[in-house]
Amino acid sequence: MAVSLGAAACGGPPDKDSGSDTKASTATSAKDLGGMDALVKAAKKEGQLNVIALPPTWANYGKIIDAFEDKYGIKINSAQPDAASQDEINAANTLKGTKRAPDVFDLGQSVALANTSMFAPYKVATFDSIPEEFKDPDGTWVNDYGGFMSIGFDTTKVPEVTGIDDLLGSEFKGKVALNGDPTQAGAAFSGVVMASIANGGSADDIAPGVSYFEKLKKAGNFLPVDPTPATIESGQTPVVIDWDYTNAAETAKLPSWKVVVPEGAAVGGYYYQAINKDAPHPATARLWQEFLYSDEGQNLYLGGGARPVRADAMKADGTLDEALYAKLPEVQGDPVLLTEEQTKTAADYLSKNWSKVAG
Repeated sequence: MAVSLGAAACGGPPDKDSGSDTKASTATSAKDLGGMDALVKAAKKEGQLNVIALPPTWANYGKIIDAFEDKYGIKINSAQPDAASQDEINAANTLKGTKRAPDVFDLGQSVALANTSMFAPYKVATFDSIPEEFKDPDGTWVNDYGGFMSIGFDTTKVPEVTGIDDLLGSEFKGKVALNGDPTQAGAAFSGVVMASIANGGSADDIAPGVSYFEKLKKAGNFLPVDPTPATIESGQTPVVIDWDYTNAAETAKLPSWKVVVPEGAAVGGYYYQAINKDAPHPATARLWQEFLYSDEGQNLYLGGGARPVRADAMKADGTLDEALYAKLPEVQGDPVLLTEEQTKTAADYLSKNWSKVAG
């Protein structure tokens, strides 16, 4: 490993969007529309983009959205910022055929791989600089940014945390939150994987992770609350298992908040970016992809503490923001990244066994 690691909307009556470009809906690259200038023109004609499940503090999406709107003069409609990956898919199905359906997806691995039939293949201009293992060959999905699972904790409310088993102690009663339901949310899914690795499991066996959360619940320490910046800053969720970039974003607002990636349980993961094949704004959806995978977009992810998928290539050509990269949380040990097959196996196990914790 060099530089890279190596969230349903409600709708009213379905009203069709007359501003979309039917040619754009089948474009597999900007070239199909006549180049980038033509893509920008078509996107500006549509005038808006629908995104879902993109919290402003998550991977710097607040600034990414602002930068895109400022650059192109296109309005972004951001629905349900705190929704989970499965909610994105549910929204696309519920709102299909309306102008309010999500144009693009940003999904955890298990949800993404279970719904590839909903994606439209598209290759951005920088497609060749994205490592092969982080993209579908046809551009049906492409990883955009990644990070490591971590434990964030408020040092004024709990003792120092060095590993996940520390959280089983009596000092953590009613204080440990997991970001979402692991059967629906990518962050929570990887949190269970981290617990498994730390307790003798592996990428092929996440049963110890479920057992760990059973123990956490039995001890009275598991807090069934989806953490948000508000719950963290109010003290409602003083310990949060989440991606390092999300946890790290809280340190600027809460000086007593610390983040640790447990040694020997470095679980990495990338999110999956895809275009809804039924996107009501197909040209803008494609322009959004071009922006996210540009040097500007990738460095904006880095500004939020996330590791951009093109980091290695950008480092090589001198376009990576090295100062921002140097601020990333330290990670020790060999990272664990689940393969597609391992993810499907783990997701199946969780669907059958997570009720032991949630029930």
